[in-house]
Amino acid sequence: MSKPLGNTWSAVVNGEEKQLNIAQTTRLVDVLRTHLNLTGTKVSCEVGRCGACMVLMDGEPVNSCLVMAYQCEGREITTIEGLHGEPEGSLHPIQQAFVEEGGFQCGYCTPGMVIATKALLDHHPQPTQEQIETGLCGNLCRCTGYGGIIRAVCKASESCGDSTIASTDDGRNKRMTAVQQE
Repeated sequence: MSKPLGNTWSAVVNGEEKQLNIAQTTRLVDVLRTHLNLTGTKVSCEVGRCGACMVLMDGEPVNSCLVMAYQCEGREITTIEGLHGEPEGSLHPIQQAFVEEGGFQCGYCTPGMVIATKALLDHHPQPTQEQIETGLCGNLCRCTGYGGIIRAVCKASESCGDSTIASTDDGRNKRMTAVQQE
């Protein structure tokens, strides 16, 4: 016999165990923003099409506007506030790359873009142009035109190993391994 859902919810959010007394049908985005005051996760389309509310759940990107509290019970959730560099309080290398490459304008989509980039680079430390486009395809930006965002992802990936971006004859960027010369 399964245990009935109560109003007690718990999960690990940004490395800390959190317990709340909430309805199990509360959306994760509302849990984060309203109950935990983690407002970096944005609310925009509310139907899972823009990526502004993207977080990592057990390391995988999810649109928190589509996830109910009961679906993330006991899971590990990382929001934009959970990403930081070393020492703590400094920018994460992905965030730094977005700053340096102009990967944002108004900043509304930036938390979701950074989270999507984190998931992408966790799976593909040296992504191809196609992997970058696929990794970011669930995120919409209405301001930048994506050039700065793509450059930021490429720059952030450089910290994952010795690599360079080279332009092929057809103009598309491909990830190539740098040749070490001694």
